[in-house]
Amino acid sequence: MAGRNRSDNRIEPSFEGERRRTDDDFRLDADDRVTDTKPRKRKEAGKGAHTPAQEPRGRGKSRPRPRSSFGFFGLIRRLLYWMIVLGIWGTIAVAGLVLYYGARMPSADSWKIPERPPNVKITAVDGSVIANRGATGGEELTLQEMSPYIPMAVVAIEDRRFYSHFGVDPLGLGRAMVRNVMAGHMIQGGSTLTQQLAKNLFLSPDRTLERKVQEVLLALWLEQKYSKDEILTMYLNRVFFGSNAYGVEAASRRYFNKSARDVTLGEAALLAGLLKAPSRLSPARDPDAAEARAQVVLGAMRDEGLITESEIKTAMSSPPTKAKSYWSGAQYYAADMVMDELPSLIGGDVKQDIVVDTTIDMGLERHAEDVIALAIAKNGKKFNVSQGALVSIDGTGAIRAVVGGRDYAASQYNRATKAKRQPGSAFKPFVYAAALEMGDTPATIYNDTRIRIGNWTPENYEGKYNGPVSLAEALARSLNTVAAQLVMHAGPERVIQLARRLGITSELQNNASIALGTSEVSLMELTGAYASFMNGGYKATPHIIRRITTPDGKVLYENTYDEPPRVLSEKVTVDMNYMMGQVIAIGTGKKAALPGWQVAGKTGTTQSYRDALFLGFTSNLTTGVWFGNDDGKFMNKVTGGGLPAMTWKSFMVAAHQGLSPAPLFGNGQPSENLGLTVSDVIAASTDAYPEAPAGTDIQNADMTPDPNLMPSQNGSVLEGPVPRRTTLLDILMGR
Repeated sequence: MAGRNRSDNRIEPSFEGERRRTDDDFRLDADDRVTDTKPRKRKEAGKGAHTPAQEPRGRGKSRPRPRSSFGFFGLIRRLLYWMIVLGIWGTIAVAGLVLYYGARMPSADSWKIPERPPNVKITAVDGSVIANRGATGGEELTLQEMSPYIPMAVVAIEDRRFYSHFGVDPLGLGRAMVRNVMAGHMIQGGSTLTQQLAKNLFLSPDRTLERKVQEVLLALWLEQKYSKDEILTMYLNRVFFGSNAYGVEAASRRYFNKSARDVTLGEAALLAGLLKAPSRLSPARDPDAAEARAQVVLGAMRDEGLITESEIKTAMSSPPTKAKSYWSGAQYYAADMVMDELPSLIGGDVKQDIVVDTTIDMGLERHAEDVIALAIAKNGKKFNVSQGALVSIDGTGAIRAVVGGRDYAASQYNRATKAKRQPGSAFKPFVYAAALEMGDTPATIYNDTRIRIGNWTPENYEGKYNGPVSLAEALARSLNTVAAQLVMHAGPERVIQLARRLGITSELQNNASIALGTSEVSLMELTGAYASFMNGGYKATPHIIRRITTPDGKVLYENTYDEPPRVLSEKVTVDMNYMMGQVIAIGTGKKAALPGWQVAGKTGTTQSYRDALFLGFTSNLTTGVWFGNDDGKFMNKVTGGGLPAMTWKSFMVAAHQGLSPAPLFGNGQPSENLGLTVSDVIAASTDAYPEAPAGTDIQNADMTPDPNLMPSQNGSVLEGPVPRRTTLLDILMGR
């Protein structure tokens, strides 16, 4: 019975009204609870009873308030819930962006590493590197070839998890975000080295979402296709280090003037520090900022256990790196010359890495740079001289040293090759050689007196005249009146032809004043032409490139100056060497004398001291020196026999150090035994060479060149009878 009564009295739970409740709201009202065993009568609807829904507001029993569902654990559950929801949607959004921007990229099958811009490695005769030229400014090195400190420093400061991540570093990105938020501004990036390489290889520097997504995709591709060392090698050979240097080799030579193979710990730290802001931190712009950043890199390397405290102290004890704002060193004038000539020798632009072997001797190059810089530093203000140039050539025409100005970093204009200046009396040897080809000798007598050629009256430097003089004495003392008479005798056209044979290519004016060097030429042309006197009369074409090869040794070009044509006869060459030797022995070039060596040469000074030159040679080298100002301002009485001759001597003394003296071609003697001295001839003569007729206009005279002296197509002198002038000495000697 009890069980039955219990069953009969069971009440099903009901929910208040129609409101839905959560599990936390589930409960029984008082009316729903069983308090006795007797059945309870319910009031039927419609007989005065009200249902809860019909009960007027504010009347009847008050509704119980639900319990709070926002406790601590409830809050945690809700946070987790929304994090999961947001994570799912975020993942979907990121996947959508990746798919969208990835679809805008070419197919991965077509992706390939772009070719590194070709590099031109320019070397000296001893194989040392003069310069690297090209878009990168340096050759490509493997990790094994470069200093081990460089990759260590770069990984430590830029991507310390490089060898453990898969191209993208979530931990590194998160760490960077936290530091940036705490600092309130951007202080650290989250890109890996692989991402940076992807950006440098394939993408623009634009800061857009699309570029960032593509960068990630490309980084993943690089990690899948290449090893870590290969990726790091590509990165170090292509990344920008400021000051127009791309890659560690270019940067090392730019800032330290050495190869990346030889970089020290401190220098490697400086290079790695530049990657944060290459242009701003460049030691060429802000040495202090570069040094401070390098110390940060050293600290990162220590934290990673790559170096010790003692190594840091050693690195920090080195003096700060101070680089000039531009490449510094006279050898870069030579490098510029190489790049100017290169296209014509290989048939167009450089399309692959090449090695250019030059004729430059770096020892001589450094001596040349030093003597020009020292001469201007010591005498520039005193003599109002701001620029100088030097060219040194051997007997084959190979350029052994070239200096195009006082300081390459300040001015890259090459005054040795590009500047055209009046040579003054330095042009006279070509006039005298033309006269010798017509039969004159060093002992031929001319009258140094006042002459008139048309409206032109040439005057000597000292303003006085010496009467009868031999050609040797006239050249030694640089007498202008005699040079003008020789032009009358030989004709300007013959002089021009001879100068062309010897290598002068600039335009030469066909007039009488050519005798005094009024036509503009370059120092390189003059020096090359003088080398023909030194080598016995053969053409010495100035050249700086010996050979061009690919890195694997394939020869693309090799010069062909081994068999030059003869441009002067032996007799003329011997007599010219004798006469130019007298310039040094008794004439205007005395300050160029070299102890123990036979020297020949000629001074040159232009009107109002705008230019001063000395060109001379031993049996070993022909060297030309010029001083002046770019704006053509007058120097303070600087003559070719002064500052240029002394600078020439300083260079040649260093260049001939340790060499055994050898005589000039002809041993410094004339081709024929003159018998009587010039003084004897003058003393015995009362009728010297007559004065040129007043009013003679050589510019309008008939000066058709002798066909017997016309050069052949290859530049050699054709054999044939040479008209010879009968001189006073010939009469006295019975010839």
